[in-house]
Amino acid sequence: MAEQKRDYYEVLGVDKSADEATLKKAYRALAKKYHPDMNPGNKDAEVKFKEASEAYAVLSDPEKKRQYDQFGHAAFENGGGGGGGFGGFDFNSADFGDIFGDIFGDLFGSRGQRGRSNGPMKGANIRTSVRITFEEAVFGTEKEIELNVKENCKTCSGTGAKPGSSPETCSKCGGKGQVVFTQQSFFGTVRNVQTCPDCQGSGKIVKDKCSDCHGSGFITMRKKYAVEIPAGIDNGQSKRLAGLGEPGQNGGPRGDVLVEVIVSRHPIFQRQDYNIFSTVGISYAVAALGGEVLIDTVDGKVAYEVKAGTQTETKIRLRGKGVPTLRNKEVRGDHYVTLVIQTPENLSSEAKELLRKFDELTGDSLNSAKRVSTDTSEDKKGKKKKLFK
Repeated sequence: MAEQKRDYYEVLGVDKSADEATLKKAYRALAKKYHPDMNPGNKDAEVKFKEASEAYAVLSDPEKKRQYDQFGHAAFENGGGGGGGFGGFDFNSADFGDIFGDIFGDLFGSRGQRGRSNGPMKGANIRTSVRITFEEAVFGTEKEIELNVKENCKTCSGTGAKPGSSPETCSKCGGKGQVVFTQQSFFGTVRNVQTCPDCQGSGKIVKDKCSDCHGSGFITMRKKYAVEIPAGIDNGQSKRLAGLGEPGQNGGPRGDVLVEVIVSRHPIFQRQDYNIFSTVGISYAVAALGGEVLIDTVDGKVAYEVKAGTQTETKIRLRGKGVPTLRNKEVRGDHYVTLVIQTPENLSSEAKELLRKFDELTGDSLNSAKRVSTDTSEDKKGKKKKLFK
């Protein structure tokens, strides 16, 4: 008795309303998971791969899908789906290559690789970097960069051919820049499209090469560019110089120059998003009695009135003293300051004496340990003893 086949929608994990894109996405995932090349010698994976392929072949064909929705698997029994294949599906048919060729090419590279067209193509981008200071990142600046850039060769006007000659149409691809061939595989006949190896996709062959550019059509020049660094840019972000990159091919536009900004560390300030953080030391007297302190910001020193009784690690907020936003430099983040009480060093004898007097008036903390050491407790024999010697 033949094994009962699973519902095609269940196999692909989709519902009956699934469109073509959903079906293809579901099949791609299963094909990648169970493909025999990914699971050599695994018969179970091979069976699941063929099951998924059969389901996709039916459901991706509007007419076959209509028949399946109406009659189920019975629609393809007795040769209805083609003989010799898995569950009535022929994996060696020409239809199989047409249906699955592009999917296998996307999944497994050269098996269905699409060649590069000889149409207009944008040039490659050039990447470089520039270092700026913390303040320059906050307020913006202008930097000059110097790059090696390709330009059209003036001798051959960018054709790559020796003056008096011209490029010829590639005989291998007929000027298309692509070559097409078919290949027999486990899945049947698969159609392949690849970049022409003779002309590298240009569709032209240069036999008499220009002596200046050696047939490339380009010469390398050292050029300088001014880069406007916007206020608020952060470390690692890039500035794009549109149309100043490598030349395009076959009349395509130039690429871009991408300038990565590297911001140097600041000795005082740290940045998070558009906010700035720093730490400021204050004396014990200012913390206890209150008073004015000067705080360094990117805009210069700012006077701040510390409240009496301020504790160490107290955080304050200076509104609008942070980094400008990239979209609107008038809108700025805030500057958060942590106040840390500094312990005085190298006190004079007079200062020490005054500090001891102050301590006596505010709780006598200097002698609190001595008082504890004179406390007594009874031992097991009922005798008094000191806790500390």
